[in-house]
Amino acid sequence: MQNWHPPGYWKERKSYFNEMKIMKGRKKEKSMKTALTIAGSDSSGGAGIQADLKTMTAHHVFGMSAITALTAQNTMGVTGIMDVTPEFLREELDAVFTDIFPDAVKVGMVSSSDLIRVIADKLSFYRPKYIVVDPVMVATSGARLISEEAVETLKEELIPIATLITPNLAEAEVLSGMKINSRETMVSAGRKIRETYGTAVLMKGGHFEGEEADDLLLSDEGEKWFHAARIDNPNTHGTGCTLSSAIASNLALGKSLSESVAAAKDYLTGAIMAGLDLGHGRGPLDHAYFIPEAEAGTVNL
Repeated sequence: MQNWHPPGYWKERKSYFNEMKIMKGRKKEKSMKTALTIAGSDSSGGAGIQADLKTMTAHHVFGMSAITALTAQNTMGVTGIMDVTPEFLREELDAVFTDIFPDAVKVGMVSSSDLIRVIADKLSFYRPKYIVVDPVMVATSGARLISEEAVETLKEELIPIATLITPNLAEAEVLSGMKINSRETMVSAGRKIRETYGTAVLMKGGHFEGEEADDLLLSDEGEKWFHAARIDNPNTHGTGCTLSSAIASNLALGKSLSESVAAAKDYLTGAIMAGLDLGHGRGPLDHAYFIPEAEAGTVNL
């Protein structure tokens, strides 16, 4: 039996499709700022490209991705990693840059020297205006996350072309060769990194003990501290990814470097304070914390 439709249904549908044809033929009028994340995939959605794309969308920036690795992970840990080939990563980057050129690029964890070289080569060739590198090398526990060879390639080929790098304290110690145990040594190490690599540096001080989680930016604009209270929430999976992609998003939107860092830190603080509690381990942030419909769990279209 045929489905019943009310009188005038097909006339309305024909009018709708004709209107769609007209719309397709019109010149494109709406555009968005764009950002590219080059990072690994987190199957649990809390870090990596998933966190980056959520963050970019929250900033009303069109996010794109070039995946460096697939990971099997959740809030309790990583159980498997599979790197893409250098050839495939090269194809991903060419596909993005030759069609929708990004206003800003964020680079996250890259585990091998070959992949780092591909990224450095392509970014040097296409020359995006802003490159934010989160130099993921050392975990909070002090454990090395990438090989010594990859660290050296990162230092020699990728960090020098970055607009900004966002090391945690352990990573800043690797880059500076200095022990960091105070605000004063943060400043000294930041100055040495900036002098060595010629890039702006955001030193993340969240790993210090105490009631504050202050970060230090060293750039052409000078040296500036960004203050924030430490939030009592153990669910902080993906904070580094979120911060760096938020900075890239704000740079894409046309803000200055210090304005971008300030806005990104505010966004990160709000995402942690939202108190999302998912999984059995260190859970993710609430990247959509300020969207009322998302808070309610429903969206009215």
